[in-house]
Amino acid sequence: MLSRRWSAFLVLVGVWTWVIWPRFGLAIWNDDRSFADGAPTPFLWVHAVLIVASLAIGTTVGVLGVRGRRAARASAKPDRVTGS
Repeated sequence: MLSRRWSAFLVLVGVWTWVIWPRFGLAIWNDDRSFADGAPTPFLWVHAVLIVASLAIGTTVGVLGVRGRRAARASAKPDRVTGS
């Protein structure tokens, strides 16, 4: 089980990923090197793959943090049946 601090850290990493990478994606989209004669360039495709991979990893890390947080809360609550 993850500690509450590690869980919070993982959630923050997930949130940070979703704050930063979409903004980076917009910057890449608007970059002059992204399109040549109206067609996407390798510059755009490479960055698009990096962005998608980073968002997938960030989402996974964030979900793990949320699950760790829920598990930490569940273990901190007393059992209703036994009272312990």
